[in-house]
Parts: sequence; structure tokens; C-alpha cells
Amino acid sequence: MKQVAVIGSGTMGNGIAHVFAQNNYQVSLIDISQAALDKALATISKNLDRIVAKGNLTEEQKGATLKNISTFTSVAEGVKNADLIVEAATENVDLKLNIFRELDLHAKPEAILASNTSSISITKIASVTNRPEKVIGMHFMNPVPVMKLVEIIRGYSTSDETTRLVMETSLALGKTPTEVNDYPGFIANRILMPMINEAIYSLYEGVAGVEEIDTVMKLGMAHPMGPLQLADFIGLDVCLSILNVLHDGFGNPKYAPCPLLVNMVQAGHKGVKSGQGFYSWNHGTKDLIVADRFKKRNNEAAIAS
Repeated sequence: MKQVAVIGSGTMGNGIAHVFAQNNYQVSLIDISQAALDKALATISKNLDRIVAKGNLTEEQKGATLKNISTFTSVAEGVKNADLIVEAATENVDLKLNIFRELDLHAKPEAILASNTSSISITKIASVTNRPEKVIGMHFMNPVPVMKLVEIIRGYSTSDETTRLVMETSLALGKTPTEVNDYPGFIANRILMPMINEAIYSLYEGVAGVEEIDTVMKLGMAHPMGPLQLADFIGLDVCLSILNVLHDGFGNPKYAPCPLLVNMVQAGHKGVKSGQGFYSWNHGTKDLIVADRFKKRNNEAAIAS
């Protein structure tokens, strides 16, 4: 499989396109906006420059990588020759179902349709196509060029052959594929999101501040970053969406999102992408810890009660 199409040119989409192109795949990067595609190519070029600066890539290889990527604003045109299509659109179930209906219509019959979804049922996505045996989850981790894991999710009807091909392709990218079955949150987010949610509850209940919670998890549990900082990087809206999938899918109250998380998303505080979450951010760099604001509110609530 040497012809790959990527749907969506955001953070995950451009990262996925980058990794395939750097490994000599011909990549069609597809988005509804040419401006978004131009921004994605600029991001990929900047990320390649970092690799060149570290001595792990030559300028010639950078040029070849960029040459491997073509951009399209038409799904039909972009996917027509693809052997593998990876959808990396927003984590919205209705949007993804509509995309897969369109992919099924325009992709060649033998093409594999993969989703980078972090929580939405692959079986449900596959059900709107006429090729459920060729639909699979291919969940990359962020940042895609750096992180080794690819969570491979088998839907109820995903064939052994589809799984084998996607596992082999992931290995060819230098990744470590791990096969899991299709249940809410899969493995990565079924374990990660309750931890993040509990950290938010700890803040909400005034147990500790933002910096203190993150410091305990970094220094005590050897996590590279604390759960609240990680939530800001993932996107608080994405965290809320995944928790809702877990809560709806299992019907278990332990997955209910913390009211503080709900309020922050409703207020437009989505983390790095909006410039404000548990921390304040400026161009992706942490500027100001807002732990004191949360502490003050929680202390006032404790006194009032």
C-alpha cells in the first residue's frame, strides 16, 4: 500500500501525512479549506526542519518528503487512487459517519478505510459503509512524528487481512502497533481519561492546585507531564467528548465528566488551542499558571459550605 489519503489537515492529520510522506508513501492530504492545507504544509515543513537540525534528516530528504504530499479540497479526487485512507477529522460522530459514507462512495473497492478516532466505535463507523470488513481504527498518538504507539482497533466485522495489512503498514512507519478490540475508549483513553477526570475532580474539590496536582504525577509517577497540562494539550473539548462516549457507552457513573470540565468547555476554555485551559498559553508555550485562581475559588466554596 503506497498510495495513502489523509482526511483532515489539523494537528493529527498533518502529523499523519508527515509520517507517511517521510517513509516514502505518496500522500493525498484532503481538507475543505485550501488555507488549512497551506497551513498544514507549513507546519510539516517546520517540523521537518527540527529533524534536520538534529541531524536525523538531510535537506534532500526533507524536500523529498514534501514532494510526496499533494493537497486536495475534493474528497472524490483525493481518494480515488488511495490504497489506504486515514480519517483524522474532528472527534464528532455524525461528522465521521458522513465522511465514511462519502469515502465508501468514492474510494476504490479494495481500499482500506481507517479512522484516527480516539473513542468512537469502529463498528458504528463501519456500519455506514458497504465494506465493514475493510474498516479499522488507526489511532495515532500526538505528536504523531514523535510518538511510537499506534492503537489498532478491530471493529466487529474487521477482517484478519485488513488488520494484518494495517499492522504491517504501521511497522513500516517505524511505529509500534498494538491491537485492541472495539469497546468505548479502546485502551488508551479508557485508562487515560478517567485519570484526567479524577485530577480535575481533585482540583474541583479543592484537594490541591493545578501545579501541585501535575507535580505529584510528574515526580511521583514519572509521567512526562501532569494530567491537567496533558488535558490542555489534548483539548478540553476533546477530553469532554471522550468522557461522554465512555459514560454513554458503559452507563457507569464513574465516567461522568467533572462539572468543572463541562463549565470550562462551555466558557470556551479548551486548552492550548484556545489559549486558556488549566494553564494560560501563548503560541503553545505555557505562560502563566492559573492554579491560584482555581485555589481561590475552591477555598471560597469550602468556606461557604
